[in-house]
Amino acid sequence: MALEDSLKQYFGFNHFRSGQKEVIEALLLKKDVLGVLPTATGKSLCYQLPSYLTPGLTIVVSPLISLMEDQVSQLNHQSVQAVALNSQLTFSEKEFVLAHLSEYKFLFVSPEMLWQKKILHILKRQKIAFFVIDEAHCVSLWGIDFRPEYRQLGKVKNYLDNPTTLALTATATPFVQDDIAKLLLTKNYEKIQRSVDRKNIALFVRQTEDKFTTLTELLEKIGGPGIIYCATKKTVEALYHQLKNEYNIGYYHGGLDGSERSRLQLQFQSNQLDILVATNAFGMGIDKGDIRFVIHFDLPDSIENYVQEIGRAGRDGKKSQAILLYQKNDEKIHHYFKQMRQDERSGFQQLLAEKTNQAFSELQNKWFDLSQSIGKEEVLAAITVNEQVKSKKLNQMLAYINLTTCRREFILENFAEKIEIKPDDCCDNDGLDLKQSHVSFKHNQQRFSWQEIFLKLFKEND
Repeated sequence: MALEDSLKQYFGFNHFRSGQKEVIEALLLKKDVLGVLPTATGKSLCYQLPSYLTPGLTIVVSPLISLMEDQVSQLNHQSVQAVALNSQLTFSEKEFVLAHLSEYKFLFVSPEMLWQKKILHILKRQKIAFFVIDEAHCVSLWGIDFRPEYRQLGKVKNYLDNPTTLALTATATPFVQDDIAKLLLTKNYEKIQRSVDRKNIALFVRQTEDKFTTLTELLEKIGGPGIIYCATKKTVEALYHQLKNEYNIGYYHGGLDGSERSRLQLQFQSNQLDILVATNAFGMGIDKGDIRFVIHFDLPDSIENYVQEIGRAGRDGKKSQAILLYQKNDEKIHHYFKQMRQDERSGFQQLLAEKTNQAFSELQNKWFDLSQSIGKEEVLAAITVNEQVKSKKLNQMLAYINLTTCRREFILENFAEKIEIKPDDCCDNDGLDLKQSHVSFKHNQQRFSWQEIFLKLFKEND
């Protein structure tokens, strides 16, 4: 059976998106793969389809509980046996999953949970089809979202007898790609990479002395659906309360429980909400094609994260807009986060200085040592390097705001790419104006119940 036939059978699509088929073909040949595919290219299909065609369990390492829950919910809705092992499970729920692991096709798990001795012993007895690292840039010291636990995944892979591995990311510079390959992949791995450039997304920056006023003026001109990103839960909720009487709007952040997140996703996907105000917890794994704008109310912490977040617009290929609002001293929130990280590192250093033997004894009891203990010097060095990286990335973001040349070229240079054909709707520095919508937001539209929305989506996808 041709891969296109399997694609049609399992997903109902006639054609692969760019990069998908190449990733799947390499995996089916048992080759490790680094997939550097931009947002909106359907990365989850790259491991789901070969998993359907290969016996055994697919392990998917994911950094966010909300992302795991979303993926599990989508697969279960398709009658696929999938489960997430994370801190939200009770002890008895976790024990049940581990006792019935052979009945599942997909296991979503955090790197911290995967490192536990009992879980590894049970997984070693399973037939593993694929080992998937989602958001693989978290592995790298040079990645903006570096997480030390991710660097242990190479040891986990070795312990599990080196299953065929897929490392997926949407935003990886050449440095990050090399780091991922060294830590996770075999020497003869296949790299499938596509440009981060989304030509249908026009780029704008608005420097202002009053972001909220500028935001309301923008919303009067542009049509949705759209996402407004904020840096904190507090700002998300405050902005929602300021706008809720004027627009069909909802808010989304990691502090909501699973049922609330699912309800909001359904409302947004079914166009019962025109606007979603959210932290960057929203967007991963969400396949809504008609998002016409992404507005950043707060300053992103890196070009990489900015590219990933604006990439949620225009998945249908139609023209969309990315607008970044900047008010003087917006970067202070990231300096605050930096100080928090430095305080945590100082506390860790003090703990090690005062109670080194006890601290690492507890560490070894908590985590299964596959080859050698996690060295304190390695952890501290990694954290220090990443602090430096974050400072550099933030400065790049500030440079983007103050840029007088082409914004698209600046972004692509960050990923060692060059612009090939500049789109007509490129950026404000090329003389582009915001596109005004002829379709206004649906003020005071009747809201439907969650059950009605679910039935509507089910009929549309049937």
